[in-house]
Amino acid sequence: MSWHADWAGVLSGQPLTWIVSGFMTTLYVTLAGCILATFLTLLMLALRLTPGRLGRGLVAAYVSIFRNTPLLVQLLFWYFAAWGALPQEWRFYIGDTHPWAVLPMNIPWLTPEFLCATWGLGLFTAAFLIEEVQAGLNSVPAGQTEAAISQGFSQWQLLTYVLLPQGLVNAWQPLIGQYLNLMKLSSLASGIGFAELTYQISQVESYNAHALEGFAVGTGLYLLLGIVMGSLLLWLGPKRRDGRRPLPLIAAAMDNPTKD
Repeated sequence: MSWHADWAGVLSGQPLTWIVSGFMTTLYVTLAGCILATFLTLLMLALRLTPGRLGRGLVAAYVSIFRNTPLLVQLLFWYFAAWGALPQEWRFYIGDTHPWAVLPMNIPWLTPEFLCATWGLGLFTAAFLIEEVQAGLNSVPAGQTEAAISQGFSQWQLLTYVLLPQGLVNAWQPLIGQYLNLMKLSSLASGIGFAELTYQISQVESYNAHALEGFAVGTGLYLLLGIVMGSLLLWLGPKRRDGRRPLPLIAAAMDNPTKD
């Protein structure tokens, strides 16, 4: 018996509605998670650069906890444990229907699943972003720091005009990778019943048993979103001193071959 793919069973009717809804939900939670992760990274960077051991100790504990525990476990904790510890009035309010809390394509954001997924993804990703930024700062030659200090730069001026501009250029490719990981790891939020793309593809498979077609479409949408995100972040990223944007490591090596 020959087998023929039935794409109409995935790209039409109710299955198509589910897939579009899941894709938009993934897009929204990725954007919200990236914004939260960026804010937390800036906050932790400020704490790490604050004089004294307290700030550095807090950041070190944060990074250790969130980098060394599985994201799915963290999502389950926020959804089943932390959520239940909130005041009952808060939970009832968030559980109510709010017409103003609906994103385009009829995606509600004021729901336990959306909030827990965004919170979990943001916290998890920020623990990696802060280390990538720190690695970029550490790659700035020490002579430039010494020269800035000798010119009377304050710590804030040193960070703003010397360390961050060069450090972000050096760390931009790893940072893009972490943001892309956030988008891909959003699929784990299906474990708390969050109706993102992976959850909706699984629903299509249960609905009409079109597993191959459904997951093929889902994979293609993840790939498309990743390519667009990566290209956009690379375009928005800081430029090197020669005016070019930072290149991936392989491309950079080809651009600057070692002479024998």
